[in-house]
Amino acid sequence: MTGRQPDGWEHVVHGFGPIYDARSRVLVLGTLPSVKSREANFYYGHPRNRFWQVMAAVFDAPVPQSIEEKKALLLANGVALWDVVGQCDIRRSADSTIRNVVPNDLSPILAAVGIETIYANGAKAAELYRKYLLPVTGIEAVRLPSTSPANAACGTEALVEAWRAVKEN
Repeated sequence: MTGRQPDGWEHVVHGFGPIYDARSRVLVLGTLPSVKSREANFYYGHPRNRFWQVMAAVFDAPVPQSIEEKKALLLANGVALWDVVGQCDIRRSADSTIRNVVPNDLSPILAAVGIETIYANGAKAAELYRKYLLPVTGIEAVRLPSTSPANAACGTEALVEAWRAVKEN
């Protein structure tokens, strides 16, 4: 749900829930779904975001195409997925413009399954987690390099190498 304002700001409410089940042992947190992800109604929907390509490489699996395939890849490998931000004001998909944050409540996931490690997808997710959720959870998050196309400085091979930590947990 969004409400675009004349100055380009938009109030965005996260439109879909977390992915997890009883096998989930790690939790990967992004910031907030991008415009393309909100249009696709699922995580990492921008065609140039490398999240699904990286996850497939880490777990030696084909790159998932459908939402069901994406969920299956995560759940089969003990990975839960959600975002730090439940709602905020933002310009387009620029994490650098996020303000007026209302964080997601991680307690349902943390209470339901045995999450051993929390990973933040990029610097902004790590920063927002530290500010809003670390005081509540008491669990430090491990920052991984962002899979966003905005992180062009980090090649896909380097991303896969860094993200192997998710598998090795």
